[in-house]
Amino acid sequence: MINANGRSIMRDTKYIFVTGGVVSSLGKGIISASIGKLLQARGYKITIQKFDPYINIDPGTLNPYEHGECYVTADGMETDLDLGHYERFTGIRTTRANSMTTGRIYKQVIDKERHGDYLGKTIQVVPHITDEIKACIKYLGEHDAHDFVITEIGGTIGDIESAPYLEAIRQLKWEMGRDVVCVHLTYVPYLRVADELKTKPTQHSVKEMLGNGLQPDILILRTERHLSDQLRQKVAGFCNVDLECVIQSEDLPSIYEIPVNMQRQGLDAAILRKMGIPVGEMPDLGPWNRFLELQRTAEKEVRIGLVGKYDLQDAYKSISESLSHAATYHHRKMKITFINSEFLTPENIEEKLSGEDGIVICPGFGVRGIEGKILAARYAREKDIPCFGICLGMQMMVIEFGRDVLGFADADSTEMNPDTTHPVIDLDASQQNVSDKGGTMRLGLYPCDLRPGSRVEQIYGARTTGERHRHRYEFNNRYADAYEKNGMLGTGRCPDANLVEIVEIPELRWYIGTQFHPEYQSSVLHPHPLFMDFVGTAAKYQSEKSELCVE
Repeated sequence: MINANGRSIMRDTKYIFVTGGVVSSLGKGIISASIGKLLQARGYKITIQKFDPYINIDPGTLNPYEHGECYVTADGMETDLDLGHYERFTGIRTTRANSMTTGRIYKQVIDKERHGDYLGKTIQVVPHITDEIKACIKYLGEHDAHDFVITEIGGTIGDIESAPYLEAIRQLKWEMGRDVVCVHLTYVPYLRVADELKTKPTQHSVKEMLGNGLQPDILILRTERHLSDQLRQKVAGFCNVDLECVIQSEDLPSIYEIPVNMQRQGLDAAILRKMGIPVGEMPDLGPWNRFLELQRTAEKEVRIGLVGKYDLQDAYKSISESLSHAATYHHRKMKITFINSEFLTPENIEEKLSGEDGIVICPGFGVRGIEGKILAARYAREKDIPCFGICLGMQMMVIEFGRDVLGFADADSTEMNPDTTHPVIDLDASQQNVSDKGGTMRLGLYPCDLRPGSRVEQIYGARTTGERHRHRYEFNNRYADAYEKNGMLGTGRCPDANLVEIVEIPELRWYIGTQFHPEYQSSVLHPHPLFMDFVGTAAKYQSEKSELCVE
């Protein structure tokens, strides 16, 4: 069948598996997203899912130091941060069906056993766990008519937790033949003393795959140095892979250059050939290439201070990427400075924040670093520096305003101080009797009505929007009148529960806090309007400062 664009429409869903070997953190999520982007460009309907081998039901209760950022889907599933890459690269909207863990797999099997679904049989890893994995892998293809389902398997080949997933893939490959392709990402280290790139780790990784009954169809070699054709030929020979299917993934200035690099080497074409699908002409990545051109030609920086307590790059991944998207479209390079709120004091705040063109007060949980975030909110408000508070960051803006402007000396959140006499941030009624920690917050996409004439209405260009949430505590409406009278306005509200979703101080350049997480809905080709306006204001503020210095 042929669609209106002259592209082939397949009757049966094809499955692509992305696994990793040698070491973790090679970028399986970026490769999966890049494959999805390239197949999309050819007119195919794709989706991407992540299977994580850990036994947690989801990463919602994991410390960011354990697993980086927790991403949230529109339907309220707490997931691995790779789903953010999938959405930012491809523009697809993921759901809870796009994220699975060993914990969820086992729970589903145990629930069925308790229900009597297995008719008294002894429950085993094979076939019951592997059958459940296969059913979850195939669900998106069977229910949403995708041409391709790309499945990333977390962890590294050889991990004991990954064994059931590899067995499930082996069975699917046996059952479905050419409709399944395995892409294996490995590492080719460079030994400086020997001045040599080493392929032995890749050979051992493929040997481990073969031991599980899986022959990789395509190898992607992660490397800091360019690989010669001779070295690729060596890998192809030792690993039983066609030379055209040995692809290198070098370090690049931007992760968004990876799809273009993969296309240049024919990754998407190799996948199609392996599946017996006509390759056709190389598709145009016009809008994507225009984004990259803007990124490459940007010369001037805009500096944003990220005030948070998790000092690792993956903890605020979606925020940093959203800022980068916006900066690119403003013809700027994004320079992010992480400022640890735990060590922010009245004595050092001028030194830490005065050089920033804008400040983002980050989300989070728990009492550690809270007072530093409140200090940052006060500094930005008093100095009229563009400031964006996200989730807990918005709550810190509210608390600071309550203490310093409204005169409520102990204004606080009952999360941090249950005994405060001014609980300006408090549990919503729906959260009062919740005892379980996992999956019980206000999660997923909710509608938000924007006040006519407000800054946020101008930014969105609409009277309503919908944004994703991940929190328990809310602005306490008992204090709404006091805040409004003194200049902090609640300009966004959830119509269903009358909860304050957005606060802003119109008198200032840009002082806006959102209870939701707008970073979850920013993508490369569609940057979020709040980030666009914030970064644009920060760039303008930078210019104003420069003009004052010249004068």
